[in-house]
Amino acid sequence: MIQDKALRTSWARKMKERQERKLVRDLARQLQEGKQREREEKKRRREENLKRRLENERKAEIVQVIRNPLKLKRAKKKQLRRVEKRDTLALLQKTPVRRKAATD
Repeated sequence: MIQDKALRTSWARKMKERQERKLVRDLARQLQEGKQREREEKKRRREENLKRRLENERKAEIVQVIRNPLKLKRAKKKQLRRVEKRDTLALLQKTPVRRKAATD
């Protein structure tokens, strides 16, 4: 004898199925939040690494302040490609100009 699905389900069974659906939804949401957190953490770590790399490059580079801009006009094209404009105020404040004290 083959039994067909009943037209009505019992209240207890209905509540049990509802609870199972809710558990599945919660689990899916937790997995999505976990993936989102991992993506954000990876993105933040990447930004920190790029920032640290840039700072290290700036610390390691050799800087020569060009006080006479006419030298740039005499420079060759290959040399001009290597020249970068930077804010030299901080550099000048770091290394104060040493001048001899005026003697009477």
